[in-house]
Amino acid sequence: MRKLRWGVLGVAKIATEKVIPAMQRGELCDIVAIASRDRAKAQEAARRLGIPRAYGSYEELLADREIDAVYNPLPNHLHVPWSIKALEAGKHVLCEKPIALSAAEAETLVAASRRHPRLKVMEAFMYRLHPQWQLAKRLVDDGSIGQLRTIGTLFSYFNRDAADVRNKPEIGGGALLDIGCYAISLSRFVFADEPRRVLATLERDPDFGIDRLASAILEFERGTSIFTVSTQLMPYQRVHILGTQGRVEIEIPFNAPPDRPCRLWHRAAAAITQSTAFGAKEIELPVCNQYTIQGDAFSRAVLDDTPVPTPIEDAVANMRVIEAVFRSGASGTWEKP
Repeated sequence: MRKLRWGVLGVAKIATEKVIPAMQRGELCDIVAIASRDRAKAQEAARRLGIPRAYGSYEELLADREIDAVYNPLPNHLHVPWSIKALEAGKHVLCEKPIALSAAEAETLVAASRRHPRLKVMEAFMYRLHPQWQLAKRLVDDGSIGQLRTIGTLFSYFNRDAADVRNKPEIGGGALLDIGCYAISLSRFVFADEPRRVLATLERDPDFGIDRLASAILEFERGTSIFTVSTQLMPYQRVHILGTQGRVEIEIPFNAPPDRPCRLWHRAAAAITQSTAFGAKEIELPVCNQYTIQGDAFSRAVLDDTPVPTPIEDAVANMRVIEAVFRSGASGTWEKP
């Protein structure tokens, strides 16, 4: 079975500790090169991860003709520029979220992808491919919670490291871009629709200037999605999906552990059986790694020349909502994406 040959731009922690090892366990991914602006860092990462080639610049990696696809985990402000350069070098692109710093910037990536229609490009929202989210989506779509009415999301961690890119507003730091993008993405995914308007409040860190606490209401035609995200609260995440006759609760919706089963709870419209928490049935999902699933799914789309799981236009739509939340946080009024 042929594998897709991957190169990685940068030695970001998410890449070296999570994504690369997971993709190396996939059936269709072959990580053949990694690059850093510091050649020694690239060499160290390559040695530690068993990657054949290390480059001292991103340009060197993109010039490697034996690389089919690029994974881009660079800081947010470098997502679009280097993804476009990868496309221009003839590489397929899997780019970390959020895709850009603005919808307008994201549109430039879409335009570049249309200039290279043979190449695939996708935003790396890995959570959507995890079996727990695929099941949650089916439970909503098949009417087993009645009519979907509202979604509640909490996602937080604590980080006051001044050197961390997530605390630098000029390069796309802050809670909304880092983790609020998940709450918005899942809302659009589950409702299968775009919000008509949003209302938000943002609290900024007095030292860093980033939004450290963001809460918003997204109004859809069929209901609402309400979320709070923060970079300075105790680590926690949970999603509740409520319908007129049932509900779904996902225990670890985003950072799904790769070494133990995930759980969700489902209270159906029908009679309750095997009830546990609040009269809901506990469903345990088999152990899996969502980054492995993502890497193989993207690779399969390339090798079979089929559409990627999530089209790049979806990333632009997500950015439009993110921008509306920022505008509402500043204006204090409802804003339309």
